[in-house]
Amino acid sequence: MKKATMNTILSLIANIDTPEAETARAELTAELNKGAEEKARNAELYESAKEVVMAELSTTDEAVTISELYDAVADKLPEGMTKGKLQYAVTRLWVGDGIAKVEGKVNTYRKA
Repeated sequence: MKKATMNTILSLIANIDTPEAETARAELTAELNKGAEEKARNAELYESAKEVVMAELSTTDEAVTISELYDAVADKLPEGMTKGKLQYAVTRLWVGDGIAKVEGKVNTYRKA
């Protein structure tokens, strides 16, 4: 079920005062908030990793691949920051926000 549908149902049963409605509201609220903690942890992880990555990219004018970047910063990254998460962050979250993408057979990245 989509979150929008769950929110609509929650709104519709908000004023119904029965034990069944209360149970349904509790279950819908729990389902809607299910990934919130993990999302907050990941946001914090990406933010702390960004400082490390930007510092590393500042040391050179040459563009690097994700693998080269990860190898250079792996020991400085916060626990839980994998190569896959670094790739996601660089290619989706940070490109255009301090990181420039250099198109090629293998894409490379440098500080913007």
